[in-house]
This record gives sequence, structure tokens and C-alpha cells, in this order.
Amino acid sequence: MKIGIDVSFWTDPAYAFETVKLSEKAGFDSAWFGDHFLPWHHSFKHSFFVWSVMATVAERTKNIPIGVDVTVPIGGRYHPAIVAQAVGTLATMYPGRVLLGVGSGEAMSEKRFMRYWPSWKERTDRLVEALEFIRALFRNDDFFDFHGKHFSMEKVMLYVKPKKPVPIYFSAIGPKAAFRAGKYADHLMTVNTWQKCRDTIFPEFEKGAREAGKDPKTMGKAVLIAGGVKDIEGAIRKIRKVHVGSIILENFNEEDPKKIEESQSRVTDEMIWENYHLSRTPEEVIDAIDRYRSVGASELIFTDFSPDPKETIRVFRQKVIPYFKKRKP
Repeated sequence: MKIGIDVSFWTDPAYAFETVKLSEKAGFDSAWFGDHFLPWHHSFKHSFFVWSVMATVAERTKNIPIGVDVTVPIGGRYHPAIVAQAVGTLATMYPGRVLLGVGSGEAMSEKRFMRYWPSWKERTDRLVEALEFIRALFRNDDFFDFHGKHFSMEKVMLYVKPKKPVPIYFSAIGPKAAFRAGKYADHLMTVNTWQKCRDTIFPEFEKGAREAGKDPKTMGKAVLIAGGVKDIEGAIRKIRKVHVGSIILENFNEEDPKKIEESQSRVTDEMIWENYHLSRTPEEVIDAIDRYRSVGASELIFTDFSPDPKETIRVFRQKVIPYFKKRKP
């Protein structure tokens, strides 16, 4: 069981990345950064350009893989050729350390860049075609033409490309997306409960993989969970300030961070407890992760909203990571 850490909400305005360095020393298997043009909540105040941050983090650490969770190459903010170039450059600078997470996007970060806001189906179709294009850019050593339904480019070649394969994680919340993740990506990334992972998400992912002639056993299932450790009241306050509007599904079609933040007033503390993993003890953290492991997750990525990230890192370093490193599959 790999244990990753999402450090999107730990980034300080000076971008010193001390918590990322501590995460590497603690033994985390990966560090991940969200990719947003605007933050979920206006009160978060800053929303960095992820590709600059990933390069800086890779330079200031030694070995920990660095991932984006997730970028959206559907032709709004990013054309797939630009994502391929960004990944190719990073993977050349830091071989074997770059992870690519992709998704269909939310209106907050993408709608402003598009002539219209496509349906989920169209956005997902665009994403699948984008992956085909990105892989073609990684694969071809000479100029080629690409003509798809959504993207078309003639005489294109990526000069700086990864020398080692870059794992592609496909973000899927529902079963239809999970099926496509299995069919078109290398790994799954999801944010569901362990029960939904067991009953629908993982089975659909495996079904999609088999339809594409792939062995699901060779493909990773990564689950992101968000929460807090020890200081639960402080974590709830932070969640309300910077994130909880994201759990309201209709906000994926809302483009104003101020309105998304205002919607948090509709979220009760009970709803926060239901949607976030709030743990007063290391044992509660271990139990939460172990439930996902028991239903087939191969990787757990933790997003921390605790007031003191260093305390969370200490808990993982001393208790959580050793537990899963010692445990046999």
C-alpha cells in the first residue's frame, strides 16, 4: 500500500515547501498538487501555477515522485500538446519522478477558457482523445498529423519527451468514468467512500481494463481522502475556510469561488464528518486507510486540513507509514 500526500493546501505564499521536504523525509511515496486557475474558496487567496511549483518541488527534494491531481487537457485552459510538453520537460529534468493525473474538469477553472461549458460526456470524450494525442506525442520520433473529433494538428512532434513512461492516473468519481479510466489510462484516481470503491468504482475500472485487453492486477487504484489529524475543531474551521464548497456537486458547474465559498453555510458539521476523515488518534487514521486497502486500493493519497501540517507529518512518519510498510499484501 503506497501512501501519498496532497500538499496543495499547505503551500505557503513564499513557496518555501518545507512541508514537502518533511514529507519526503517521513517516507511518503509521492507528493501531489492540484491544478486550478482559481481556488475552490475565495478565502484561500492564492492559486499557484502548478507546473512551476512541481519543478521547484522536484528541485528542492531528492527522490519523491511529484504528481498533478489533476490537470485538464480538454482544450480549454490546456491543449493536450501543451500538457505533453510540460510533462515531457519535467520528466526529462527529473526522470522517473513525474506522475500525471488527468480529469474532465470543473467550471471554476475551465469554463472561462472555453466558448461554452461542455457536458460531462463531451468533456470526458475530449479527455480520452487528449490522452491518445499525448501518448502519440510521447511515442513518435518524427512529425505526424493528428486528426480527432476535438483536436486536430498537422506536422507536430514533441522534441523533449519522457525517456521513461510517465504513469497516467484518470480521475473518476462515478462508475462511467471509472470504466473509462480502466480502458484508457494506466491507473485510477478517485475520491469515493470505501464502500462505493468496493461495490462500483473498482469493479467498473477493472471491467474497462479487461475490455481494453489489459490486466487490472497490474494497474493501480489510488484513492484521495481529505481530513484532519488530532485538532479536529481546527481542521473543521480550515475546511470551512478553503474547501468544503467542493463537496456540493452542483458547484462543479459554478465558476465563482465567492459563491462556492458562500455555499459552505449549507454544509453542516455532520456533513463534514461524513465527507472528511477526521481522526483524533493515529489508530483512527490507520483504520480509515486500511478499509480502502482491504477492498483493493493500492495507493492512498491524504489531503490534510489540520492547523499544524508538521504534526500530521509526524503522525504519519511515526505510526501510519510504518504500519503499511510492514504489512504484507
